[in-house]
Amino acid sequence: MVVFSAGDTAWILVCSLLVLLMSIPAVAFFYGGLSKRKNVLNTIFLTFIAFSMVSVLWVIFGYQFAFGSDMWGLIGSPTNFFLQGIALDDLTGTIPTLLFVMFQCAFAGLTVALISGALVGRMKTRAWVIFSLLWICLVYIPIAHWVWGGGWLMQMGALDFAGGAVVHMNSGAAALAVALVLGKRKDTSLIPHNLGYAVLGAALLWFGWMGFNGGSGLAADGLAANAIIVSNVAAACGLISWTLLDTYIVGKPTVLGAISGAVAGLVGITPAAGFVDVPGAIAIGVIAPFVSYFAIYYLKAKLGYDDALDVWGIHGMSGVWGAIATGIFAVPTVGGVAGLIAGNPNQLLIQIISVVATLAYSFIISFILAKVLDKAMDGIRVEDYQEIGGLDTNLHEESAYNFNS
Repeated sequence: MVVFSAGDTAWILVCSLLVLLMSIPAVAFFYGGLSKRKNVLNTIFLTFIAFSMVSVLWVIFGYQFAFGSDMWGLIGSPTNFFLQGIALDDLTGTIPTLLFVMFQCAFAGLTVALISGALVGRMKTRAWVIFSLLWICLVYIPIAHWVWGGGWLMQMGALDFAGGAVVHMNSGAAALAVALVLGKRKDTSLIPHNLGYAVLGAALLWFGWMGFNGGSGLAADGLAANAIIVSNVAAACGLISWTLLDTYIVGKPTVLGAISGAVAGLVGITPAAGFVDVPGAIAIGVIAPFVSYFAIYYLKAKLGYDDALDVWGIHGMSGVWGAIATGIFAVPTVGGVAGLIAGNPNQLLIQIISVVATLAYSFIISFILAKVLDKAMDGIRVEDYQEIGGLDTNLHEESAYNFNS
């Protein structure tokens, strides 16, 4: 019989706040620092408004459709709207169901916020609001159910401990789709206006990620400890790996490269954190920056898409690597499932199927949503003069820095 655990509950309470920290302020600072000075407030606003809208939708119906009783492997049954009928002492595992709702709400809000990095400086605020509302309903909720809520990918045995598919591949594919619909910026150069903000955001992401991955087993136990250890070492290896890449290719290490590598390593380990040991985490962390580096500096240039803050390059591509790597490096001694190296090649095949399904669904639906909105709203892109002058002034009539005060 499942019983309430005060220890598990206290741990997931902390983890929920850590994931909340990742969305606001971590992503806000990270993206805000990387954007142009004239767009920093708008960039931060996109994160805040997305998270706020998701927080409301999630408790009205989002959680119910994502984690309700499975229907045909595609979606959860629509019960407990507005969380009605969920008592304070109802349990999910050994923690209160209401706490599980909040933990998952933070994941959903973070995922939508991540998409905004691809479109900074050129999307109408109203268009972003409507897109976010539709996207959480038509893309995030179904994929969350497929992978975590008892849907067809979960039934198949796909492994995604903390969101390699649900969060990172999902947001990366959507970011690429919207970027393609929006088209290139007038000025595609993007030198971070305040790298200090970005470093602070990356540091908060690294810190918050320990709850993101460490809490996904919903218990304060050895699996949580392993998730934190492998997540930290993957981030460290990612930072070192990207720094070495910069030193070899550019001729010098860069701080932007270092923090990008850390985030790539964290993205890569996210689906694997509950299934791999330290050697597997090191391999994932070392290789993730190579995958993202290729996407950002070679694939992006060759295909010509304008993913402003490289959401697809880091979250999408390292997420793909992490999902596949889970099928390679999973060991039974950690999560009870063997991967390719441990003698189970079928797990790698399942992981590849989950990658293809997630990317295809997210990209296609996101592209259609953006196209339909573009037609219905007489364009989702801001006017040329607004883009050139900056969105802070033209959309918000505000400035992040008042040098005359």
